[in-house]
Amino acid sequence: MDLLTAIDTRVSAVRLAEPAPCSADVERILRSGVRAPDHGRLVPTRFVVFQGGALKRLGGAIADCHSRKNPDATNEQLKSERNKAFRAPVVIVIAARVDPEHKVPAIEQMHSVAAAVQNMFLTAHSLGYGAMWKTGDAAYDPHVNTSLGLEWDDQIIAFLYLGTTVGAPPIKPSSLDGVVTWA
Repeated sequence: MDLLTAIDTRVSAVRLAEPAPCSADVERILRSGVRAPDHGRLVPTRFVVFQGGALKRLGGAIADCHSRKNPDATNEQLKSERNKAFRAPVVIVIAARVDPEHKVPAIEQMHSVAAAVQNMFLTAHSLGYGAMWKTGDAAYDPHVNTSLGLEWDDQIIAFLYLGTTVGAPPIKPSSLDGVVTWA
């Protein structure tokens, strides 16, 4: 699939299932992430890949976050939170390791990581996989960071869910109406 077709046909999957991207495809998706623009060549992007049994660890971190924020959460609610990790056969946690002392502003470092996510999303799509970019409370909890192997002060930018799309969501029209002002 060429780049413009990938951009024009990219959609967020509603549901994902097996088959998962093979190891070579996951590696290709990750390499696309590190090709994102990176002002100052700081390499702020960090990846943690979860698949198979490791998804239980991710689910546990998400449920623990929910439990800390909602001490009265029921077992059913915690199970629902835990199951978020199983929305897809592969989940890549993508975080920004920001250097607050560097002359490149922190926001630009985080934008670089967001660009990495978009590169990865488009690459997954061009390889025939579906993707979902999610965040939620767990993305902003430093306890989740450390339980997933990240640094306490890393900023999770995305939980990128990857798999095979179940049912095709509609492709939204790419209209420029109301978004562009020509100066």
